[in-house]
Amino acid sequence: HVQLVESGGGSVQVGGSLRLSCAYSGYTSFIDCMGWFRQTPGKGPEGVAAIDSDGASSYLDSMKGRFIISSDKNMLYLEMNSLKPEDTAMYYCAADYRPWVGCSFGRGQDGFAYWGQGTQVTVS
Repeated sequence: HVQLVESGGGSVQVGGSLRLSCAYSGYTSFIDCMGWFRQTPGKGPEGVAAIDSDGASSYLDSMKGRFIISSDKNMLYLEMNSLKPEDTAMYYCAADYRPWVGCSFGRGQDGFAYWGQGTQVTVS
């Protein structure tokens, strides 16, 4: 129904910045919530940030003040600043269409029906 493709990952120095992008297409008219997750080996995906159809956003506490989630047309962005080594992970964008499920960074993996392939971010 919906396709998502992340880009913008790469290697950056500690304290640097990076902007991730997620292009989404297909049956997108009913998307109610979009978010970013990150995952490291041996660990489940962790919600980083989310934004709902009204533009309201939320963030994992460790990201608040450093990361900014935004959307424009059929694009989702995650601006990352003051990057730390612990931010190193595979980052995924995700989307869901169910308005009865609250849209927040704490929304679980099962709360997003559509996922991108991920983009690697390495901070060193």
